[in-house]
Amino acid sequence: MSSNADFVQYVIDQCSGAGEITAKKMFGEYGLYCDGTFFGVVCDDRLFVKHTEAGVVSVPEAHLRPAYRGAKPSIYFENVDDGESLSALVRVTCNALSRSKTTKKR
Repeated sequence: MSSNADFVQYVIDQCSGAGEITAKKMFGEYGLYCDGTFFGVVCDDRLFVKHTEAGVVSVPEAHLRPAYRGAKPSIYFENVDDGESLSALVRVTCNALSRSKTTKKR
């Protein structure tokens, strides 16, 4: 099943407080980027954000689930109506991912 483009746009709008959010269609689903950093996917009209320790601390009630069979567990963010919490999660996740890239380049 593929995701609905209207739902993806809603997710983009809800997390726009984190930065410039864009989506790229991938195999009927969507990859999400914040200021050019890949941070999550929308699969079957569900939002999954890359797993980082900072993200788990930001949303302690969130569940870790794979977005699709064979995928690594991600933070499943159910309440996309909460744009403030979603934007905060995207910010801390992208910051953690940026620090991780810097560390790996050394």
